[in-house]
Amino acid sequence: MTPDSTLQLYTYFRSSAAYRVRIALNLKGLDWQSLPINLATGEQRSAEYLKHNPQGFVPALQTAGGLITQSLAIIEYLDECYPQPPLLPDSAIDRATVRSMAQQIAMDIHPLNNLRVTQYLTAEMGVDEAGKLRWYQHWIAQGFTAFEESLRHLNSTGQFCFGDSPTVADICLIPQVSNALRFSCPLESYPTINSIYQHCTSLPAFISASPQAQPDFPAP
Repeated sequence: MTPDSTLQLYTYFRSSAAYRVRIALNLKGLDWQSLPINLATGEQRSAEYLKHNPQGFVPALQTAGGLITQSLAIIEYLDECYPQPPLLPDSAIDRATVRSMAQQIAMDIHPLNNLRVTQYLTAEMGVDEAGKLRWYQHWIAQGFTAFEESLRHLNSTGQFCFGDSPTVADICLIPQVSNALRFSCPLESYPTINSIYQHCTSLPAFISASPQAQPDFPAP
């Protein structure tokens, strides 16, 4: 597969799904352009953006071959086009394990707490801010309890979810922990998750992908 010469990422500083792709791009050492889409103001529903991505979501990655949506699909595309450093292990069983961990975050935890769900809770169902916070914290606790146990079964070192280098599992976990902290979720019961978060967020690829490092992060 021929690598792309120009990569443009439709992103939003606070989107955990876009955060995942930013981490992957940085781990691969790629040059890419940020194209911010303001989810808070509804820019993702504009006719202009919907021409690019009919779902109206971020992230979306513009490549020389076309537009790719969905964060995990984008990350695997990057891993195929730019194999070094790999984001998945060598063996089939290990790759399946890492994909399973990534999907625990991306498919079982994140969808319940993303912006359009919490906006629907408050705007359409009349849930107050305290109720929204309880909702958010409940699903984080349920998901992280299971994820912590998965890490224990895998004998995680506390630096990365699997093995000795970042994988798709870490790429999904770090943004989700960042969101959990923003919503004041109690995380004391997850020592391995906390250890991985502290280690990964000290690495340059994760630091430069963080919400506060993005061009659309609000000025103080």
